[in-house]
Amino acid sequence: MAARHLKVTYRKGRPLAAYLQVARRNQPVVRSERRLNGLVVDFAAADVVVGIEITAPSAVTAEQLDELLAELGLPLLAEGELAPLAA
Repeated sequence: MAARHLKVTYRKGRPLAAYLQVARRNQPVVRSERRLNGLVVDFAAADVVVGIEITAPSAVTAEQLDELLAELGLPLLAEGELAPLAA
């Protein structure tokens, strides 16, 4: 698995949406599952998590994202990993 990374889309200098990619790019998304507070989990075949869409960055806390990561069996956030959302 490639190192995960956060992609952020900005509008007028503020985060509009973000995507926490947790798997290799060449895995096509076969289904998406909406979660609370604007989080959408994208899955590849065999329920492999590809990434997590953050559709409302201002409404999602690091604690909520950590809860979801733990539920999915993924490592919790590293310190500063969500720093680009604080812009």
